[in-house]
Amino acid sequence: MDIKEIKSVIDLMRKNSLTEFEYEMDGTKIRIRRGPDGEPQILTSTPTIQPSAAVPMPTGLPPTTPTTPTTPATPTAPPQEILPSINSPMVGTFYASPAPDAPPYIEIGTVVNTETVVCIIEAMKVMNEIKAEMVGTITEILAESGKPVEFGKPLFRIRPA
Repeated sequence: MDIKEIKSVIDLMRKNSLTEFEYEMDGTKIRIRRGPDGEPQILTSTPTIQPSAAVPMPTGLPPTTPTTPTTPATPTAPPQEILPSINSPMVGTFYASPAPDAPPYIEIGTVVNTETVVCIIEAMKVMNEIKAEMVGTITEILAESGKPVEFGKPLFRIRPA
């Protein structure tokens, strides 16, 4: 969907008093939602690529053999669990709360569901509410309020319910 098509969708939304439009094609999803002030908020997402379970070894290289350590093995801590993250759907400025003097939307330990607003990302003077889109408990906040974020940057870690 190009910018002309997006503008025509926004015009149609205004003419027909629609509050939300969602479009998905080839794994790219665009959602246009009118905010409380009537201005459009455009949210996009693209498919995430999951790493495959096994990575083939490049051909032409000799296989490596494990070496035995020369020092005695020391007990190691159990591997840390890798938790999924809530990622930024756009480039913009991250805000943890709706206003500078307001409390943050969420804190570590907050239980969220798919519709819970976790932050705001300002992009092109539009405040976009970002929802958790999964159910679980927030375990880590990775972005700093008032700082820029990139598309796909992890904002929060979440322990799925």
